[in-house]
Amino acid sequence: MNRREALKSVAFLMGSAISATTMGVLFESFTLPEKEKNRVFFSASDEEVLAEFADIIIPTTASSPGAKAAGLGAFIPMMIRDCYPAQMQEIFASGMKEMQAKCLKDFNKDFLAMSIEERQKLMGALKDETIANGKAPSFFLIARDLTLLGYYSSEIGCTQAREYLPVPGRYDGNADYKPGQKAWATN
Repeated sequence: MNRREALKSVAFLMGSAISATTMGVLFESFTLPEKEKNRVFFSASDEEVLAEFADIIIPTTASSPGAKAAGLGAFIPMMIRDCYPAQMQEIFASGMKEMQAKCLKDFNKDFLAMSIEERQKLMGALKDETIANGKAPSFFLIARDLTLLGYYSSEIGCTQAREYLPVPGRYDGNADYKPGQKAWATN
């Protein structure tokens, strides 16, 4: 199975955790014409911002590394450039610039200079704006979706964030979860 097929499978399994916009891109746009690819450029600084952004969504915990450790700073731009149509690439890139401007306006700091609490407050504001705008694709929605998709299809997400419990015998769909127990993982 190639990487794109694996990502489609993970996206399908995640169901409603991924927006319809991203599901559409994953299931329809993997064959982008070459002229639509790489319409936007991401610097090393942009990748660092995206890694920190993703790490707010899936932070490091005592039991598993977060999104930054899973390499999402490079994964998100790669997916945007290679898989998203030109218009969506532009929406993402301009939304990222708007987020940086919002950081300066609301916190008088660059995103990377903000504290975790300030970043969480920013994420809440971006989420609220996204909800208010309805179903229109946005930087926040795309970045969140790619964070979930990238993390749970990464080695860290598959082996450390989830738990694999082999079940000998019958399937028990009503098995009890203990507080803090992982859902599943591969070996």
